[in-house]
Amino acid sequence: MRFMQAFTAITSRQVSDLYLNISHFLDHFIMLVFAKAAYDAGRHFGLGYEDIMVYGVGGFVLFGSMAPLAAHLADRFSRSALMVVFHFGIGLAAILASMTQSVWQLAAAIGLIGVFAAIYHPVGIAMLIQSNRRIGFRLGINGVFGNMGVAAAPLVIGILLTMGDWRLCFLVSGLFCISYGIAFVMALDGDAPVIAKATKSASAGFAPNWRLALGAMLLSTASGGFIFGAMTFVVPRYFEISLPDISTSVAVTGLLASLVYACASFSQIGVGWLIDRVPPKWVLMAVGIGQVIFVALAARYTDYALFFAMLIAMCFVFGQIPITDTILSRYVPDDWRARMLSVKFMINLSIGASVLPICGVILQNGYAMSSLFSVMSGLACLVVLAGVLLPVQSEAHRLDKVLVK
Repeated sequence: MRFMQAFTAITSRQVSDLYLNISHFLDHFIMLVFAKAAYDAGRHFGLGYEDIMVYGVGGFVLFGSMAPLAAHLADRFSRSALMVVFHFGIGLAAILASMTQSVWQLAAAIGLIGVFAAIYHPVGIAMLIQSNRRIGFRLGINGVFGNMGVAAAPLVIGILLTMGDWRLCFLVSGLFCISYGIAFVMALDGDAPVIAKATKSASAGFAPNWRLALGAMLLSTASGGFIFGAMTFVVPRYFEISLPDISTSVAVTGLLASLVYACASFSQIGVGWLIDRVPPKWVLMAVGIGQVIFVALAARYTDYALFFAMLIAMCFVFGQIPITDTILSRYVPDDWRARMLSVKFMINLSIGASVLPICGVILQNGYAMSSLFSVMSGLACLVVLAGVLLPVQSEAHRLDKVLVK
């Protein structure tokens, strides 16, 4: 207990946004190391790709299910302390994965990676929005870093595979996470008293109409989570079969899909900047309408028209990400934010986990892949509905108006 108290005292501090953004990059990157290295690991253990992938499911389940525990521990000790555990935990777990001698040991190590990776979203984002300065814009930048982690994982792990095997992928990734963890600890600033003062003011209570606002937020999270999961999963394959005049090469169509994701991720910065100036209600409605229109167009077009329609559609899909966290910061006091973020993340993950079986059922019943986009366009109507339900909040009632300098 004395050790934990001393540890909490040392880490009851803050870091700049850049460090939290890089941590977001690492969180998504580390969770996708196995996805890219799975085929090589399967060959090592005498399993096919479809067989070895099953052993990574536990990591993704724990990635979401452990979020509430991470939020509880952050409230019990400190958010900065949990973020220190995050960096060293995922690093050591990845190194353990590189040393495993059986497929079940590998599954356990991946599960351990998921446990530590679960810390970031409820804790790191709560730290980010704790200062209440330009929350929308800063969340947008943070989201870009997370998406770049998704985009970088296949590229970096692919390069490492040309230099070695799956063990090298986990080892190098783990060592990098630990090295960055040391830099994170050294960057901690001792400004806990200022944060405590702001937290006390922000904890006076929930803002008026908070139930309706959180209901709208959860509706947009659930519907948007399915659309996000489906779009990020099926677009590469959809490009393979729907861009015949551009290329039939898997490498080229995969590159085009990555280009769409990378370019569209920057829409979060624009949306974040906008919701600092315009009520989130109108921004969420506009984003939902954009999804309805352009996801539907993606179901109709092919080749160059499809590429540009998909690019715009993904801008609206990615642009939704910072809106929900901004809504939460304006209606929920600081000492509840980590817990609410953990609930939101669990819902998002649960909905995302339903993407594969639902898409599989649709395709197995003889429907074309374009039908999936028609379904997602229909679901985007729920995002518009969430915008309709979201109340317009007066400046005097916003909980993110407590400034921390």
